[in-house]
Amino acid sequence: MGFRFCALIALVPLFYSIQFCGVVSGYHESSVLVTRRADELLPQISPSSAPMPFLPLLAPSPLTPFTNMTSPKLSGQCVLNFTGLSDMMSLTSIDCMAVFAPLLANVVCCPQVEATLVALLGQSSRYTNSLALNGTVATLCLSDFEQILVGQGANDSLSNICSIHPSNLTAGSCPVSETSEFESTVDSSSLLAACGKIDSVNECCEQVCQNAILDAAQKLAKKDYNLQSIDGSHVLSDHSSRINDCKSIVLRWLGSKLEPSRAKDVLRGLSNCRINKVCPLNLPSIHHVIQGCGPESNQTACCSSLESYVSHLQRQSFVTNLQALNCATALGVKLRKSNITNDVYSQCHISLKDFSLQESGCLLPSLPSDVVFDKSTGVSFLCDLNDNIPAPWPATSQLPVSCNKSSTAVNIPALPAAASGISSLKATFSNSLLCLVTAVTALILM
Repeated sequence: MGFRFCALIALVPLFYSIQFCGVVSGYHESSVLVTRRADELLPQISPSSAPMPFLPLLAPSPLTPFTNMTSPKLSGQCVLNFTGLSDMMSLTSIDCMAVFAPLLANVVCCPQVEATLVALLGQSSRYTNSLALNGTVATLCLSDFEQILVGQGANDSLSNICSIHPSNLTAGSCPVSETSEFESTVDSSSLLAACGKIDSVNECCEQVCQNAILDAAQKLAKKDYNLQSIDGSHVLSDHSSRINDCKSIVLRWLGSKLEPSRAKDVLRGLSNCRINKVCPLNLPSIHHVIQGCGPESNQTACCSSLESYVSHLQRQSFVTNLQALNCATALGVKLRKSNITNDVYSQCHISLKDFSLQESGCLLPSLPSDVVFDKSTGVSFLCDLNDNIPAPWPATSQLPVSCNKSSTAVNIPALPAAASGISSLKATFSNSLLCLVTAVTALILM
C-alpha cells in the first residue's frame, strides 16, 4: 500500500483543476484536497506545511476547450510545410495550452515552440536550399504558425510569452544561409556524428554536441568577415552576435538532417542545458528578510519573513528540480552577502519544492518533458516528487561553478541521479518518486 496525496487548484476565468499525486511506501492510501480561487492560488501558509488528509474523489471530466479545433486564416504565402510536421505542431499546441502556457513557459512551452520552428525551417530547406527566411516571409510564417497553434488550443500570446519575433526565422547577421554553402564550409559529417543523437543526461556537462555546434558557427561567422569595416569597440559584440545567429543556422541544418522526432529530442535536450543553468524566477528585494533575520531577531520572526518571501516566489511558474536548486542557491548567496550567515533554510525547514508554483511543490524533471492530453483523463504532465529535499545553504557568498561534480547539487542524496548528470537515466526513474499531474477543466467562464 502507498500514501497518495492530491492537491486540487482552481484557476479562473477558466477553472482548471490540477491534481498532484505521489506514492510513498509504507502508508495507507489517502488523499488531500485543497481548493483555491484564482486570487488565492497560493495560500499564505508555511511552505513546508503538510497536506491534510481527505477522501479521494474523481476529477471532473475534461470538456470541450481542449478538443474544439478552429480553422486558422493563413496567409498562403509561407513556404514552411506545417502539415509535414503536424504531430510536432499538435504537441506544441498542447505544451502551450492556453492557461498553462505562462506557467510552463520556461521549461516546456517555449523550448517546444523554438524546437518546432527550427525543425520547420530545417525541413523546408530540403526543398528550398535555404536555412533562413527573408523578413517579409518570416513575418507571414510566424503569423501562420501562431494561428495554427491557437486553432489547436494554444495560448494566443506565444510571441510575447516566448519572445519570438520574425527575426528569429531569418539568418540575422550570419553570412551563410544556403545549405550548399553551409556544407562546404563546416565539417558536416562530424557535426552530425556529434549531434545526431545526444546523451540528455551528460550533454550539459560534457558538451559534445554544443562544442560541435559552436565550432561550426564560428566557421560560418568568419565567412566574408571584414574587420576593417567595423569600429574597434564593436568588433567583439558584432562577432559574438554573428556566432549566435550562426548557431541558429547550425541548428536548422541539424533539423534538416534528422527526422522530426529525433530533431525534437536533440533540440529539447540542448535547450534544457541552457534552462537548467539558471534560476528563472524573479528574486525581488530581500529587505524584509534581512530585517526579519537580522542579529536582533528571533527564529520565529526570521522564518515568518523568509516564508512570506518564498510564498511570493511560488506565484511565478513551475521550475525543474535543478532550477529550484539554482534558485535556492541564488537566494542563499544574496542573504549571505547581506550578512545572514546562519543556515536559515534549515532553521525554517525550506525545501526545494518551496521554490516551485503552488503549495504542493511540483518540481518538473530536469530532463525534457511534455504535456499530455487524453480525452478521457484530461491534461497531464510529469512531476518529480522528491518531496522534502532540504534547500542547501550555500557555503560561500559566491555562486557555484556549473557542472562541478563536487558541488552541493550532487551531495543531496534524494536528488535524482540523472538530474546531476552523473548517473544513468534508468537509475533516475527507479530511485525517484514520479508523479503524474492530471489537470482537467471545469469550464466556468467568468
